Amino acid sequence: MDQVSDKELKKVIADFLEMGHVDNIIAMFRRDPRYYCWIGEILADERFAVRLGVSVLVEELKTLQPERLPLAIPSLGKALDSEEPLYRGEAVNILGIIGTGEAIELVRTKLADPSPQVREMAGIVLDES
Repeated sequence: MDQVSDKELKKVIADFLEMGHVDNIIAMFRRDPRYYCWIGEILADERFAVRLGVSVLVEELKTLQPERLPLAIPSLGKALDSEEPLYRGEAVNILGIIGTGEAIELVRTKLADPSPQVREMAGIVLDES
């Protein structure tokens, strides 16, 4: 039987999120915690529906498996260094959903981001936390 590469699996996850099949992806994340480490990479997708799906996914996982959400923080930290302000802002949002002390500290670093939109998002997240 052929093995699916991580790259192919990340694409499948993104494609399913785009199609609105969040329940399928939630089931995958619940079975295999290594997928949490991919959230930052998946979030850096050009498709709006994928990024929205990641938000929905993290909201649901926060209810179902809150103890595993910190596994996503390192990949989201990397996303905060993206050249694209859009992806930095999305990462700030997801870190806000996670809401742990470590996640909020990363959000705080974006108060000085070069992009006014990212700074605004960081401010909103910090006001809500």
